[in-house]
Amino acid sequence: MSTSQQPIGNALATAAEPAAHGVRPLRAALILAAFAVVAAAPLAFASSYQLFQLTLAATYAIAILGLNIVTGFNGQISLGHGAFYAVGAYTTAILMTHFDVPYWATLPIAALVCGAIGFGVGFPALRLGGLYLALTTFSLAVAVPQILKYKGVEEWTGGVQGAFLVKPDAPSFTGLDNDQYLYLFVLVIAALLFIMAANLLHSRIGRAMRSIRDHPTAAQAMGMDIARIKTRTFALSAGITGLAGALSAIAVEFVAPDSFSVELSINLFVGMVVGGVGSIIGPIFGGLFVVFVPNLAESVSRAAPGVIYGVILIFFLYLLPQGFAGFPRRVAALLRQRPQG
Repeated sequence: MSTSQQPIGNALATAAEPAAHGVRPLRAALILAAFAVVAAAPLAFASSYQLFQLTLAATYAIAILGLNIVTGFNGQISLGHGAFYAVGAYTTAILMTHFDVPYWATLPIAALVCGAIGFGVGFPALRLGGLYLALTTFSLAVAVPQILKYKGVEEWTGGVQGAFLVKPDAPSFTGLDNDQYLYLFVLVIAALLFIMAANLLHSRIGRAMRSIRDHPTAAQAMGMDIARIKTRTFALSAGITGLAGALSAIAVEFVAPDSFSVELSINLFVGMVVGGVGSIIGPIFGGLFVVFVPNLAESVSRAAPGVIYGVILIFFLYLLPQGFAGFPRRVAALLRQRPQG
């Protein structure tokens, strides 16, 4: 087979794989058991502030999962997912403060709104690729906070001052306080989303997404509708990230345009790289990194926390260039290289 035919051959081999069965019941049970263990320990030992930090880390993990689907698995570079995070947060805030919608009912609405916006952005963005798409999405992250400050929508968004939300009360039958309940609530939603994403990415659709990422010309030659798959992937990614933003608004009890600056989009991208691009479990580590490492850097040096954060990030990427998710593979490779005694 010639060099020009290899991509087509690889794509054909990928498409010819038997249909995946998704996440098997045993694997799903193990994932849920791991989340149960993660949930139980903080409930017993963590303070209210520590539970708040873990809740925020879980929302970031969900947002990074959405970004990883479109970038890590479909190859579309996005530097503007903080905009969808903001739209999801404001959708929940507006529904709760102006229409008295229950907090749990705002979540699917926020996901649908962000998914629709993602579809609208993703369709024209298909004409672009690589760095041009990254700059387009980056401009979206720059524009959204300014739009939220616009006087024409200030009545709904609260303008520069933002808007306050009321933290939901824990149901009496749970025996938990509000912080513990919200932590478990976010964690359960995160577990369901990660299982859903694992099922999707192990299906034919997931293999088609990866084929388009690796060999778009070969995928098109096979008859794949690249435009439709890319647009729907972008919409799904935006919907998941918007849902994360809605959860963060409930946890923080406050939304303001300055909370969703360009830095948020950069942090989500950093979390994806640190966790592992194209990994299902990577966003979990990415969310923890985004929340806790800046705090660690500030505790080391209050005068220059950004410098400490940058050093930690560079050092980490040097040790684990494939992110946390690549750590087991790196250990296995080192063990294989050891001389046999």
